[in-house]
Amino acid sequence: MKKTILLSLVLALSVTLCAQQYEFRTVVDNPSTSMKNQGRTGTCWCFATLSFLESELIRMGREPMDLSEMFVVRNVYKTRYFDNYLRTGKGNLGPGSLSHTATNAITRYGLVPEDAYPGISYDSKIHNHSELQAYINALSGIPVKREKMSRESEEILDALLDIYLGEVPLTFQYGGKEYTPLSFVEELDLDMDDYVEITSFSHHPYYSRIPVEVPDNWEHERYFNVPLDEFMDIADHALNHGFTIAWDGNISKDFSQENGLAVVPSNDPSSDEVNVTQELRQEWYETFSTTDDHLMHVTGIAHDQYGAKFYITKNSWGEAGKYKGFVHMSEQYFRARCIGYMVHKDAIPKDIRKKMGL
Repeated sequence: MKKTILLSLVLALSVTLCAQQYEFRTVVDNPSTSMKNQGRTGTCWCFATLSFLESELIRMGREPMDLSEMFVVRNVYKTRYFDNYLRTGKGNLGPGSLSHTATNAITRYGLVPEDAYPGISYDSKIHNHSELQAYINALSGIPVKREKMSRESEEILDALLDIYLGEVPLTFQYGGKEYTPLSFVEELDLDMDDYVEITSFSHHPYYSRIPVEVPDNWEHERYFNVPLDEFMDIADHALNHGFTIAWDGNISKDFSQENGLAVVPSNDPSSDEVNVTQELRQEWYETFSTTDDHLMHVTGIAHDQYGAKFYITKNSWGEAGKYKGFVHMSEQYFRARCIGYMVHKDAIPKDIRKKMGL
């Protein structure tokens, strides 16, 4: 898309979203850590999920902690490189993934603090994976063509990741103690099995675990599928009881970081927003009006001056926009544009958990 056309669209969107002046009152404000910036990378999935886990640690009584996103990202680069080989070059080598990609990698490889692995070993002040991704794409075709993933091929990938992201520490110091990445997870008492992903689509049975058909679900993980009203009830119950949510969905429409606002404007003059039903949500998903293109971290609830509910959402673009990196997402936007979210299983109301078989 030409830059002039894109700029016009962005400006038009800003005007639309500014048409109503919103005044917000915070109702629920769960703790979160400092604002991060994913830079020029497609790693929102990791930034959102680690921000979510950092809030989990606070909820569990720990001091605020800064975890290394790039340690997780590096290990996922290796996982998807081999996955692409097994799929004869037809895997998803792009940078995008989902929350379960992070938790799966943490289970397998562990975690480290940001100080132990900043993940920038190249000439840049911010994360920038454009050149790294190009090299990975180029390298990936060689073992596929040779029909063999050799030890040398894996070593070349490791060397490439060392050059751009830095060598991985086998051990590190934190709080005066020495840890490995896996022993650090044990120390933090984080159990990745405690976290589940929830979705709501009518082309699969409710109260079953289903594959969500989006390209970033390259691991074919299954989500708990519930009706839309219960999808929202779980989110509200979680936030009202001290939990937060790792949110995945679509921000290509009706989203403005500059204005800190995400709404679904209505063409009906009698209504500010579209009333999003299960049927409309499904229609937008099946016609690709709602896609999976970004993950963020929902930390709280606010009301506007008319009492309408909004979700306080932490992005990973630094302290950008009116609310220093946060966005107020309307309830209708959440209903329409959220593909799915990750939450602690204890945050789900007991009656819904029973239906889900949890």
